[in-house]
Parts: sequence; C-alpha cells; structure tokens
Amino acid sequence: MGQTYATIAFDAAKCDGCSKCMSACALAKTGADDIARARIQVMPTNFGFELAMCRQCGDPKCVTVCPAGALAKNTESGVIAWDGAKCVDCLLCTIGCAYAGIAPDAVDGRVAKCDMCDGAPACVSACPTGALRHVTSARIYNEVGGWEDMFAPGLAGCQGCNTELLMRHTMRRVGPDAVLATPPGCVPGMGSVGYNGLTGTKVPVFHPLLTNTAAMLAGVKRQLKRKGREVTAIAIAGDGGASDVGFQSLSGAAERGEEILFMVVDNEGYMNTGMQRSSCTPYGAWTSTTPVGRESKGKTQDAKNLPLLMVNHRCAYVATASTAFMEDLYGKLDKAITASKHGFAYLHVYSPCTTGWRFPTDQNMEVARKAVETNFVMLWEFSPGDGLHFTHPVDAPLPVTEYLKAMGRFRHLDEEQIRHIQAKVEENRATIEQIATKRAQPESQAQHRPIADQTMTH
Repeated sequence: MGQTYATIAFDAAKCDGCSKCMSACALAKTGADDIARARIQVMPTNFGFELAMCRQCGDPKCVTVCPAGALAKNTESGVIAWDGAKCVDCLLCTIGCAYAGIAPDAVDGRVAKCDMCDGAPACVSACPTGALRHVTSARIYNEVGGWEDMFAPGLAGCQGCNTELLMRHTMRRVGPDAVLATPPGCVPGMGSVGYNGLTGTKVPVFHPLLTNTAAMLAGVKRQLKRKGREVTAIAIAGDGGASDVGFQSLSGAAERGEEILFMVVDNEGYMNTGMQRSSCTPYGAWTSTTPVGRESKGKTQDAKNLPLLMVNHRCAYVATASTAFMEDLYGKLDKAITASKHGFAYLHVYSPCTTGWRFPTDQNMEVARKAVETNFVMLWEFSPGDGLHFTHPVDAPLPVTEYLKAMGRFRHLDEEQIRHIQAKVEENRATIEQIATKRAQPESQAQHRPIADQTMTH
C-alpha cells in the first residue's frame, strides 16, 4: 500500500462565502488581515463557491515545470514545499497548477502556496460552517496498510458493500490471535465461514445460531483462557441477530461481564435474507415486510436504541461508530479490544446498505456521513469510569431531510412522517446530552445513581 497524506477537504454546499478562512490564512502567514494575500481563495461561481488552494498533488505539475528546483514534495508530510532561495520568480509553476493553488503574493510578487500550517491549518479552525475539514485519516491507512488481511480475497458481498469494508478493517486491527463468531447475516453470507469446503477467514471462525452467539463465544473464550491461551474473542453480528433474536444471549453475556468484544454491524434490517425489518429499522423506512402502498407507509415504530441499552448493562466499554469517520472508529476499536481483556466490550457501527437502503453504490460514505451530520446517528462512547461523552459532536446539524433524501427507502415519506423523524432525532440527542451531563457531575451530586435510573427519567 502506498503512502497517503493528510489533506484539507472542501464542501462547497456548506460554504457561505464569509471569507473568514482567507482572513485567518493571511493573518497566519503574513501577519496582516488582507485576504488578497491569503494562500487559500474562495471563488464565487454560478453554482456557489469553489476553492483555489494547493491540493498537495501526488504527481505535482508545479514541481515538474519548475526549472530551479524550488518546489519539492516532502515524502513524509506530503506537503509541496517552496524554497524562496532557489526560486527565480519565473512563475511557470502557476501555469503548471490546474487548481490555482500557487500564485504571486499581492505585496511582494513572489509565489506563495499552502503549507498546511505544520499540521494545524488556520483556515479550517476559522471556518464557521464546516465547509473546510482537516482530514487526517491517512495515518490509519499508512499504519495498517501493511498488516495482514484476515479475510480471503473475493468475498461475495454486494457491490460497494460497507460491511465488507468494516469487517476487513476490524480484523486487520484485531490481528491473528483471535477467535471470530459470525452468526447468520451478511458477514457469513458473503463468505466469512467459507463455501465449497474452504473458509473465508484466516483465524478460527464459527457460525453460531442467531440466538446464542454471545453465549457460545463466551464459552470459547473461557475454555481457551483455562488452557492458558490469550486471544481476542470477537463477534461480528448484524442488528437483527443482536437486537432481536440474539438479544437474550447478548444481554446475558454483558451482565456477566464476559471478556469478549461484540461488534454489531447495524444496516437496520435483515438484509441478507430479503431486506426484512428489524427492531433497529427506523420509523418510516421501506422494507420487504414494511411495504409502501395505499394502506402502509413503511415501518410504524421507532428504532430500538440498542447502544443505550448496552450502557445500562454497565459494560466495560460501549461506543457507537461509523465508517465515514475512520479515525473515530479506529480509536474506539482500540479501546474495545483493550476493554475485552477484562470485561464485556460492545461496539455498535452504523453501516449503510446500498441494496436494502436503495442508493447508488458510490454514495456509501456520503450516506454514512450525512447520518452523522444530521444527528440521525450520534457518535459517543461510554465506560463506567469516564461516563458517556460525544466523540464527534454535531452542534449545528443539518435538517434530517438531507439524510432522508439520499435513499430510496424514504422516498415515500410525507410531511407528517418527516416531522416525526426530525422530532425523534432531537429527542434522542437531548436524551444522550442529559445522560452525558449527569455523568459529568461531581460524585457528590450524582450520588452514584445508576445509568439505568437516569435514563428511565427521560
């Protein structure tokens, strides 16, 4: 796997042209609040705004055309650096750049370009709308790219399957010293337990029933521990096998504090067997068992908040995650693996399903991102010692319609249904905020009141 680098991402839909990013850049680089001297320029177009800024290209044409060798790409940081002592001010680099990312300074006439502010870009922190993001997940891929994939190539997942992405990343991080349980669902359906007499997984894997996944995995972990073998015992289960049929087993293992990691891949339905609804399917969603017609308008119940139920079990670690925020996911995966060495760890990952949710395969990450940006999905973590807190708070969320309109399963919704969903999103956010606030209180105020008691009042 090649080297990847941090970058600044621009979302034109969020940009309002306030120029605060340019002011911050100019101040950081020249000491003067003159946006003409900024190394980032927001340009108005007929369709909104566009960004003129160095993309730190992998094959930089500015470097290629520079006759003096004044430009060079730093292979460690990825930044294209400019050496003023070598520059002959020929301006050929400005012709070679297709993004207007390098241009003469308005005062001294010498070229200037973005240098990422040594890893803390001033423009990003100054942007009030979130149109600019400093994307640093490249470090994850640089770190794990050389690790062994614990699944065989060529699994039979749907095109653009988010679950396959998740399970490959997860088991790469867990490593070979593991035992894996994959109950009926998309994970074994695409070949984790193999086919034609061959296994699809490079670690010991078994295929429990939907009803007993956590109990079987706990038994395997206990037996191996008696024999002196220390392994990570991990289950990768769907929301149906966890929130519905398998909940009694999951709840029992959590209550006993079994030393396992239980990951739920929540694609909000029984997608492997025909896209039937589960208790995690959201209100109003089309599924094959909640059809849309003259009498029916999708699911009539709200989704079960399974992660919050697991918080009430006082697990060693509980967290929600999304593949659209890989740094957050990897950080929580590390904590969950560590917690599973001494107690029960639960990781709930929201996983869009291109087939069952009815959206194009190239929109998987965008759908996952919109879920978080609207607070339809909230990213948080909990441990008994630290309480519950947000890991990616969204304090100015987009309206939930921005998420709903990205999928065909919500195409039928009327205004009343949309209002219901928006109200439920706000209610869920308020509930989590109240729990997090109470957990942050001094012990003298909280009086060691159990989380279960706190949530019952909301």
